[in-house]
Amino acid sequence: MMQAVLFDLDGTLADTARDLGGALNRLLAEEGLPPQPYEAVRPIASHGARGLVSLGFNIDATHPRFEEYRLRFLDHYEACFAESTCLFDGVDELIDGIVERGLQWGIITNKPMRFTDRLVPALPFRHPPAVVVSGDTVGVAKPDPRPMRHAAGIIGVAPERCLYVGDAERDIAAGRAVGMTTVLAAWGYIADSDRPAEWGADIEIPRPEALLAHL
Repeated sequence: MMQAVLFDLDGTLADTARDLGGALNRLLAEEGLPPQPYEAVRPIASHGARGLVSLGFNIDATHPRFEEYRLRFLDHYEACFAESTCLFDGVDELIDGIVERGLQWGIITNKPMRFTDRLVPALPFRHPPAVVVSGDTVGVAKPDPRPMRHAAGIIGVAPERCLYVGDAERDIAAGRAVGMTTVLAAWGYIADSDRPAEWGADIEIPRPEALLAHL
């Protein structure tokens, strides 16, 4: 019997792509480069600063200015992280249903604490999460399984009694590694080049409230 539902944040609970894209485009403008449209940013958004810098500048982490661009991107995101971010349709209804069933819910994200600790309280959740684990809470991020074990330990629920919902391969891999039942959020930031059918999720749902049928 499941006792908790844990979620990724970007692309699963919250649509953060417009604010992430806004930060990237401010950085690109400083460098005299054209902006990236939302349609290009959205499938990369859950890959964070590194993925977005790679998209905007067409470089990888070996580029000598990559780390400079990444840090500048984060500074821009600091100024706009809650401007346009909102919960996906159906998230409130899903969390209501989780709470009504007597289950706990929480967040395990790769977003750094400097953003998560301010963004999560700013989002209009009707019921606050029981736990929030950020990408740097335990010093490693997903797909490493340690954030998953840490979150389960805080709420006092065995991993095998948890569902984990996410939209990226690393989410499914991290959940599977600790024995959580994994759920693919098909509405999330999934690129055309991704192969979600190969990620091994136990359940796939087309919209948030569809999870209620599995609880």
